[in-house]
Amino acid sequence: MAADEFLADPAELAAKLGRSPDDPKLLYELRAATRRFRGQVHHPVTYVPEDVVVLDGNGRESLLLPVWPTTAVSSVLLDGVELAEGTDYSWSDAGILRRLGGLLWPNRLRCLQVTYSHGWNGLDQVPGDIQEAVLERAEASFTIPVGVQSKAVGGQSVTFGAQAAAGATEAWTKAVDRYKVRASGDV
Repeated sequence: MAADEFLADPAELAAKLGRSPDDPKLLYELRAATRRFRGQVHHPVTYVPEDVVVLDGNGRESLLLPVWPTTAVSSVLLDGVELAEGTDYSWSDAGILRRLGGLLWPNRLRCLQVTYSHGWNGLDQVPGDIQEAVLERAEASFTIPVGVQSKAVGGQSVTFGAQAAAGATEAWTKAVDRYKVRASGDV
């Protein structure tokens, strides 16, 4: 099992469900929830070294890199010319790329090429709200039969809402909105 295969700990889901951490159905549902989250935020969330992106300039002093946290910026090319960190630009772990010296980024399409590293290195660093959303989705998928809206057994009746069945809970929606790929003009 790859270290970044899941965005939440299988042992946590297993404890909550009273199952073994290597239960194939449990692992399947956790893997599916992880894939779904990554698909909706449009990036892997876990650490990506030396990612190369081409960005549009925004005519401002600062722009946002598409994915955060930023752990390193190794190269910024403006119209093919390499800029110097500390002289021409600076960056933050929040993914802000700032032009220095009173200059602005040009207001042109595809004028910047940035090589940067981003994401969380290891499950212990993945933010809690991502882990909780993924665990919640995996638990719902594990326990709610596909397509069931209500179920009566004996004298008891249970109805599952469409949100639980679809996985669009408030926690899920907030986590996806917070960590999705950003546009460079979002500063």
